[in-house]
Amino acid sequence: MTESEFIQHQPCPDCGSSDALAVYTDGHTFCFSCQTRKAGDGKQHTHHMQTNVNFKGSAQRLQKRRISEKTCEKFKIYRDETHLRFPYFDSSGRIAGFKIKTKSKDFKYEGKTTDTLFGQHLFPNSGKRIVITEGELDAVSCYEAMENWPMVSLPHGAASAKKDIQKQIPFLQGYKEIILFFDKDEAGKRATEQVAAVLPQGTVKIAHLADPYKDASDALQANDADAIRRAIWDAKDYQPDGIVSAKTLLETVTTPSPPCDHKYDLAGLQQKTHGIRYGELTTITAGTGQGKSTFCRQLATNLLEDGVKVGYIALEESNRRTALGLMSVAVGKALHLGEHEYTTLKEAYDTTIDGWNLYLYDHFGSLSADTIYSRIEYMALGLDIKVIFLDHLSILLSGLDGDERRMIDQTMTNLRSLVERTGITLFLVSHLRRTQTDKDHTDGARVSLGQLRGSQAISQLSDTVLALERDQQSDDDISTLRVLKNRYSGETGEAAQLKYDKTTCRFNEIKDPIFNTSTDF
Repeated sequence: MTESEFIQHQPCPDCGSSDALAVYTDGHTFCFSCQTRKAGDGKQHTHHMQTNVNFKGSAQRLQKRRISEKTCEKFKIYRDETHLRFPYFDSSGRIAGFKIKTKSKDFKYEGKTTDTLFGQHLFPNSGKRIVITEGELDAVSCYEAMENWPMVSLPHGAASAKKDIQKQIPFLQGYKEIILFFDKDEAGKRATEQVAAVLPQGTVKIAHLADPYKDASDALQANDADAIRRAIWDAKDYQPDGIVSAKTLLETVTTPSPPCDHKYDLAGLQQKTHGIRYGELTTITAGTGQGKSTFCRQLATNLLEDGVKVGYIALEESNRRTALGLMSVAVGKALHLGEHEYTTLKEAYDTTIDGWNLYLYDHFGSLSADTIYSRIEYMALGLDIKVIFLDHLSILLSGLDGDERRMIDQTMTNLRSLVERTGITLFLVSHLRRTQTDKDHTDGARVSLGQLRGSQAISQLSDTVLALERDQQSDDDISTLRVLKNRYSGETGEAAQLKYDKTTCRFNEIKDPIFNTSTDF
């Protein structure tokens, strides 16, 4: 389902506000004045928003607000007769729209004000700290108190705070501290909790304004810029609510819960692991050419066909190759091999990708570890993706310098932290080191945890480790799927024997497993 997007403001029939009612593409409405929400019809509506917007009026001192002409000029806040016009710029720094405050304190909109924060165009996408306020006048009031500090505000107040901030996570990720300075009312408190939950953990601080002021503009009007400065300097690290007495958990512990969030389509694997759970890191390993990427594509395709939102980061291939590989599994035809007619590819696309919630990473020119971490975090927090595939670990390490074991330790620690922080399921592909015997993994040698490449951190920080074993010289194309680690239940060992079908591009489970005297006991 396509996420609903804002399209226009119009008068509210419930409270009489002239322009506080927001209308969205699925037909639902929300009034930012009276907080009334009404469901839509679910159909997608379009609206041709005015794009020909221009600056009107001039920068003038806001006497009552104690906002200087200099600050108004910097933020391009212009007075046009009885209107105060707050500009919003697109990602390229071009004017996109205006939020207009009338003398009667109603708001109107021109153009587009949904793609950036107010004031965002003035500041870089990285730095020591940035302050986010609830309204435009609060942002410029803070700027008056602490000139040259990055000060931005929400475009639509507290009610739409989470959604507006999610869009700007790539911009905010570059700041070491993100200070939320919202109003002291209940709406401001709710917005603070919602926004803090989607921002990178460890970066968020909360500013509290001393009584009797309700917001930064209120304090500056009282000529108390020191109150603003104290609130920002004394901002406390965000600590979410959640510490509870175990004695209150009777209902929680006695309510049955499903053992997993999603099931594997392979019965043997499902039986061993009890399924896919959010907040876990699963490593998939095998020797060179054993089908690790193929196996991942099959897992991803099954999830996509079940309606799951999936992120897929394949660092060793193009997005075209990844997309065709996933489409091949879904339609049961090797679209990634050979030449195919446009109509064949278009039909496959229409029945697969066009209906999937699939997001890929175009990694051309940027394979740094920090960039990959950032993109995973954005997928998780900005796009609400719950399952992400990363193929593979070795490419992630290639841009790092230093001892391999230390690099793997640090990389796995960072990936584990991402999983814990975001609550995603991460499927990670990892290579094996060479065996110490004459029989190599390409000859069907049995895989053990100790053979994971370079470091114990891979096995230690993974919740589940799955391995594929296959003799590449054999004609039967049969692989053994083995569970090497299973933190959830402790069950390990052979999960299934799989035969790869080159026609359908799928692993199929053999119902009557073949006993292999060289690997089985």
